[in-house]
Amino acid sequence: MVGIFVFAISGALLAVRKNFDVFGMAVLAEVTALGGGLLRDLIIGAVPPAAFTDLGYFVTPLVATALVFFLHPHVERIQVAVNVFDAAGLGLFCVTGTTKAYEYGLGLTSSATLGLATAVGGGVLRDVLANEVPSLLRWDRDLYAVPAMVGAAMVVLCIRFEALNPFTSGLAVVTAFVLRLLAMRFHWRAPRAWNRRSQTSES
Repeated sequence: MVGIFVFAISGALLAVRKNFDVFGMAVLAEVTALGGGLLRDLIIGAVPPAAFTDLGYFVTPLVATALVFFLHPHVERIQVAVNVFDAAGLGLFCVTGTTKAYEYGLGLTSSATLGLATAVGGGVLRDVLANEVPSLLRWDRDLYAVPAMVGAAMVVLCIRFEALNPFTSGLAVVTAFVLRLLAMRFHWRAPRAWNRRSQTSES
């Protein structure tokens, strides 16, 4: 619920920056918070998705929307704290998403892929709806998908070697969380395509 709440805040804040009305804020909050899990559940056949069977999943983003609607200048000022909780949500979602996908019969690689989709899918949908290039694809943003990929990979390795338990799952969450924090602190970014200068002279 904490992860859903913080993801929803990030969606509502983007709506404020885009000058959306309250309905637009609620839509972006819901999509950001629930989009990744909804996509995962539809792919693995866990229907109806958890987002539609647990009222708390639906109401929590609305609470975040109300908070941002009335207090968004104050929420903006605690953006660092929001980013920390967002990193925690990223770690939780990539691990739980991977685990749930495997429990529904997917292979290790597919499970890790859906774990990644669970963690970042909502943010991608948010950016698309807001007519933004998804942060996931922008070179000028700190690493986001990579920490989730590492967390998901740790889970499937633990499954492969029959070592998945609450401790190793928690370790995967913490690893993804810490990597995301370090990426924000030191502005780690993925490399762009290698651009070697041409050896031929221009005419």
